[in-house]
Amino acid sequence: MDLRTKLVDSGRFVTLYGTTPPRADAPEERVARAATRLAERVAPLPLDGLVVYDVQDEDGRTALPRPFPYLPTTDPRAYAHTLRGLLDTPQITYKCIADMTAETWSPWLDEARREYGVRYLSLVGLPTARGRTSTLPLPQATRMAATHPGAFTIGGVAIAERHGQGRSESARMRRKADDGCHYFISQAVYAAGPTIGLLGDYARECADRGIGPRRVILTFAPCGRAKTLDFIRWLGVAIADETAAAILDDPAPLTRSIAICRDNLRAILDHDYARTLPLGLNIESVSIYKEEIDASIELCHTLREVAREYGLV
Repeated sequence: MDLRTKLVDSGRFVTLYGTTPPRADAPEERVARAATRLAERVAPLPLDGLVVYDVQDEDGRTALPRPFPYLPTTDPRAYAHTLRGLLDTPQITYKCIADMTAETWSPWLDEARREYGVRYLSLVGLPTARGRTSTLPLPQATRMAATHPGAFTIGGVAIAERHGQGRSESARMRRKADDGCHYFISQAVYAAGPTIGLLGDYARECADRGIGPRRVILTFAPCGRAKTLDFIRWLGVAIADETAAAILDDPAPLTRSIAICRDNLRAILDHDYARTLPLGLNIESVSIYKEEIDASIELCHTLREVAREYGLV
């Protein structure tokens, strides 16, 4: 069964693992080593797909200074292609359309399919801050990709933290589905409440309109360092001060972080929508430190066990 079938089959549960491409200035041998290490690390995991992120500077996200300097990375399409030669696991390639125009987008899609064998795309726009606009609107980019002859399976992002207070992320998700999105991947979850609110509203609105909900894949990431926690917060993830203190003050911060992610997933799944929404997991490490990367593997096993408790796998 291919990944597209798994993503659109509401009776299945999907597990992904997210990774960031190496630096753009990395020599080919270093890129190859990074891909080989990743392949060896994730090969034993019960994964349905890998997510290869498109890392952007995102200086408009917030007025706060970026905790880590921005370093351009290799083309996610190229890195996904390298991984495809090492693993049978399909790759979902992220693409930020901020630098695209209607004239350049179609050739980019042509090249992605022809040169890199891309089949699964997750599209993101600019961060919604500081008045910046994209030449190519995300809805138009999504429709163009969804109707492209390359027959891409298109996904989008879901950000629970921007749901409510006059904004409806669930309505955005329904509009994105109309444009051609088959699935959504959340940003990292460190507070269950916003995700519970979003999923509950999305399930209810889809039921009220008689439409089938798209799959929502929930992202979780381990955190064991103050700098890592600052970076996750800078990305827009809600982490309460008491949660941050619980992690950083613990003698085993990564163990506490994994326990918090486990408890958050249980809280999210302990609602009626979990029986009607097609869900999934995406495990990522936003860190370059070995202990945090290793913890992402433990986190994958831990969260899969939670999903098994709820009869999802």
